[in-house]
Amino acid sequence: MKLQHYYYHYYLCFTCFFMPFICYTSLNCCMDGQLGFSGSNSLVPCVIEQFLTIGAPDSLEDDSKTNHKAPIKICSVKAGGMMSLAIDNAGALWMWGNCPLPDSSTEGGFSLVSSFTPSPVWDFHGHTVVKVACGSEHVVALVSAGETYKGEDLVCYSWGANNNGQLGLGDRESRLRPKIIETFNQDSPWAVYEVTCGSFHTALLTHRKRPNDMLESMCWTFGLGENGQLGHGTTQSALVPEQVKELPQYVYLVSVDCGLFHTSVVSSAGDVWSWGMEKGLGLCPNASLTRNEAGDAISPILISGNGPHGPKFQDPVQVACGAAHTVLVTDDGYKLWSWGRGRSGVLGTGKTIDFFAPAIVLWPPLTEEFKQDELNTGGLDDEIKTKDLEGAEERDEKLSSAMEEMKLLQSKLSVMERYASILHGSIFGKPFAAEQDIPISLKDMGFFDITKEWENMLESADRSKLVRLERFYRNMLAGVKDKLMKRRIQEIVNECLHSSTIGK
Repeated sequence: MKLQHYYYHYYLCFTCFFMPFICYTSLNCCMDGQLGFSGSNSLVPCVIEQFLTIGAPDSLEDDSKTNHKAPIKICSVKAGGMMSLAIDNAGALWMWGNCPLPDSSTEGGFSLVSSFTPSPVWDFHGHTVVKVACGSEHVVALVSAGETYKGEDLVCYSWGANNNGQLGLGDRESRLRPKIIETFNQDSPWAVYEVTCGSFHTALLTHRKRPNDMLESMCWTFGLGENGQLGHGTTQSALVPEQVKELPQYVYLVSVDCGLFHTSVVSSAGDVWSWGMEKGLGLCPNASLTRNEAGDAISPILISGNGPHGPKFQDPVQVACGAAHTVLVTDDGYKLWSWGRGRSGVLGTGKTIDFFAPAIVLWPPLTEEFKQDELNTGGLDDEIKTKDLEGAEERDEKLSSAMEEMKLLQSKLSVMERYASILHGSIFGKPFAAEQDIPISLKDMGFFDITKEWENMLESADRSKLVRLERFYRNMLAGVKDKLMKRRIQEIVNECLHSSTIGK
């Protein structure tokens, strides 16, 4: 299955903390209940009343107690495909939209259920859901083994569509209810601390529960692999979690995210690796990628930064993948980088072109301290920007000067054309208006042989033209003789007057 489409409302992922009495709102298309309320589409924010009236899961059975407990506070939300998820302050997981939820109509087969209001996932009642991620039709959650989260006791569950093994359960059978991924069960030596879902694949970050002297942080992937998005060195899909072995050992991975068909991770040291469609950029094959090294990356590729310290990014915080682009937060949250497909200005660079290497996002003005720090580091990117700006100003000046010179030449050419037309009309009896009127000697040799051209004109002229020429030049000659005579008379008069003055 070769997938060439995008989900434009894909992977809206953020963590937020609200005041206890804030009302939760949503807007957009409500075809499958993604907005959390029944009814038609909404273009304005609407209150999701479920979060205002329902208490923690253990109080749902007794409505009389609900009004005496604090309202639910949402700690984090995730969205993917056609579903939305939320984790509340009691550790309960809620889902709405087109979700994998048990329903009487789904007996004997798997199908997604449209839920128009947030519904709790009762399978985790008595446990704490710490993190959750979702793809197009599947969900992966990190849930405490006991009632409360104790740091390294998370168990990984998955459910939903499983056509490509994206649930990591060792088969392609879809699940309506959460099931433990055995690789990350309670007895696993690996503690999962990050989870993310692509459209049809999943990625997790783990570290050893009992670390030795060397830090061991690993990235695991499973699901669809036809574009190399699993990073296993092949285009094969994986039905169970497998380590991305070509990532370097003894690095601590702080963040991971999946796009539609690519995956990216960032280490605490500032290294970023990507793999998947079109060299890990996530670009679809129909993008204008003309580089010689175009093609899917089946293993991690180190993404080089433009800073003075080589490929590393300073103080990385998080990496996030869109359908066909990647965004990186660095410098403790003060700086943003992006690369990949640039349509609709999604990269934030001020342009709509694709970037095959990280480019600075045009973030709002920074603090004076950070500006000074950037100035002191002498970042290569700023130098390049300055040089580009200076070069652009110089080009603009040259262009303006060239335009002025062109206008002057056009003005001179217009005057010369009029002058040539008058002379041509006087000699040949018609205005100069076409290329065939240019003398042959001027065309062939680059200079005008007036004597030869005159002879050629006389040879080719008929009687009427010769008569006109004779009249024209006779009149000119008469005018010249008349002018000469007048000037001679004036000279004689001046001489006589001069002589008489001297005689006195």
